[in-house]
Amino acid sequence: MKPARRQPYEALVRAIAHQQVHGRAAEAILGRFLDCCACEGFPSPETVLALTPEAMRACGLSANKVLAIRDIAEKAAAGTVPTRAVARRLTDDELIERLVPLRGVGRWTVEMLLIFTLGRPDVLPVDDFGVREGYRVAAGLAEQPKPRALAGIGEAWSPYRTTASWYLWRAADLAKEGRFRQPKAI
Repeated sequence: MKPARRQPYEALVRAIAHQQVHGRAAEAILGRFLDCCACEGFPSPETVLALTPEAMRACGLSANKVLAIRDIAEKAAAGTVPTRAVARRLTDDELIERLVPLRGVGRWTVEMLLIFTLGRPDVLPVDDFGVREGYRVAAGLAEQPKPRALAGIGEAWSPYRTTASWYLWRAADLAKEGRFRQPKAI
């Protein structure tokens, strides 16, 4: 896994665009949004805030996504959403505490930013369906563990819980494809 070299602001806006939408549809909407901004690279918070909500809706963004993206842009312009350089100096918990209050941003969204944008090595997103399903499959369980139980189990994987997450996502994917093989007991 290689983290994307993005600013946290961009990663959050992209995450909002992808929420509850198929990946291809989200990319099409995001493409129209970026075209609407008419700028080189990813639009600055100020560029986004200069757009009318109606122009953003015309790109295919829902009303809630428009509100969330505008809130992220406002908070980025005000410094609440840190730059990549500042984020590197903050702990995972400090980033979660700082970003979860943003509209449309939950703990899971920040954990994905920690993993896929900042490359943090010790993140276990216990609320993620794929992570819990991967553990269920790998452990041969009838039901997924509850998030709190998985957090306790995952303590043993620290400081490499991001790697464990990747393996659990992969186990869930292989199981979906019918290609997961249960490890033999030692």
